[in-house]
Amino acid sequence: MILDSILFIAGLLMLYYGADFLVKGSSSLARSLGLAPLVIGLTVVAFGTSAPELFISIVSSIKHKSMIAVGNVVGSNICNIALVLGLTAVIQPIKCQPSVFRRDIPIMLGVSLYVLMISLNSTIGRLEGATLFGGIILYTYFNYSLAVKESRQGYNVLSIPYDPAVSRVGYIASRPKQVLLIVIGIAGVIAGAEILIDAAVGMMKVFGVSEKFVGLTVVAFGTSVPELATSVAAAARKEMDISMGNLVGSNVFNLLSVLGAASLARPIPIPGGFVASGLLYDYLVMMVIGFLPWLMAKKTCTVRRRDGIILMACYVAYVAYLILKP
Repeated sequence: MILDSILFIAGLLMLYYGADFLVKGSSSLARSLGLAPLVIGLTVVAFGTSAPELFISIVSSIKHKSMIAVGNVVGSNICNIALVLGLTAVIQPIKCQPSVFRRDIPIMLGVSLYVLMISLNSTIGRLEGATLFGGIILYTYFNYSLAVKESRQGYNVLSIPYDPAVSRVGYIASRPKQVLLIVIGIAGVIAGAEILIDAAVGMMKVFGVSEKFVGLTVVAFGTSVPELATSVAAAARKEMDISMGNLVGSNVFNLLSVLGAASLARPIPIPGGFVASGLLYDYLVMMVIGFLPWLMAKKTCTVRRRDGIILMACYVAYVAYLILKP
């Protein structure tokens, strides 16, 4: 048990730093090739920051741990909104862009509903995976086109969360260093995912819990730690460029790119069936949690401290439900 815990933390650190190196190296390479910061933010940074979830789910799928692959995505999405957004709002209320309510949350809920529908037959096959991965390409293009249009009109709404993200990553001028960081980053996230999954399976055997439980809780929380740390630090400094729109966008990326890539690597069966396994209820919790910020902030465009407390209470209640249910 102690060894599994140490390996789990080691795998998590490798995922975190691997993703960080990957983003730094690839974004610096993209900048040296002349790509605009907006394009880098919408592609390289967005995909790079989802690398932990991506590789965890791909490795889980290949290792026939399908419930960890799915649970990681669903649990991470619940954690991003209920815990990360909730705790951030408790520290510092979050002002949201109106577009979050008109466009971003409806897209997230629509994608969630589509994933639920394709899971009803208890398998996410390669064809469904192709539609999901095609969706992330369309989503990225849609955001880029919209950002360019709004920038030309003088609003520059969508570029605001991304340009600071690119500048925070920093720039490395040396081409060999760029390539080296990319190689180390890819190796780090792949090795970290392998180690973390093996450690999680070991912990699962010790405690006698299911794959789904491990994916929805331990693995999901672990892969959400970077977002949690970044958001809490930003809130403490009152630098609220980590917005609800960014977290909602991260959830869309998880559903489309992570589940899409994992099911393309190997079809994802749902042992015991989608309903009998209880995964249907987890999907519904994910959708309800995603809808709550829309209800809370649709009038004032602000997620207040009391809203944050409610979201955090929802996360605690959900984890308690997972622990206590037979």
